[in-house]
Amino acid sequence: MIETPIPDGWRLTAEWMADDMGELNNSIRRGEGNMYGFLGELLFIDLTGAYHNNTYDWDVELADGSTVDVKTKCVTSPPKDYYDCSVASIGVNQDCDYYAFVRVHKDMTVGWYLGAMTKQEFLTSARFLQAGVPDGDNGWSPTIDCYNVTISDLGYTDGEFPA
Repeated sequence: MIETPIPDGWRLTAEWMADDMGELNNSIRRGEGNMYGFLGELLFIDLTGAYHNNTYDWDVELADGSTVDVKTKCVTSPPKDYYDCSVASIGVNQDCDYYAFVRVHKDMTVGWYLGAMTKQEFLTSARFLQAGVPDGDNGWSPTIDCYNVTISDLGYTDGEFPA
């Protein structure tokens, strides 16, 4: 896990990107999470040297052409290794090579790169959570169907991906 301060320039860039994108179909937060999502992508790009190539299926590309969908959560406290990382069930149809997970503090001053998994590893190891049904591990009830893994299950925690 890598903690990174978020520079003012990233916030300005993320705000511009969020305004430009608007609200996506099936947006859980009706577009209010867009800025956090873009901050997560910028943090990932800064750590890995990837470049932004935002499509429906992925957010960034690594130097070797691998594609990554960066999943970002807005949080109020630093993450613990037993916290969960989620992909909405509608998101598992995305054609990407990796899922990377980032958390951004609500005040947008700091973010945490948690790690990543290949999409196939994620789908093999994730547990399904049904909307409205409390998770037996932590009592959280998702608002939509999703798949979860714990932070401690992630790889590539140093931001280094195979070449």
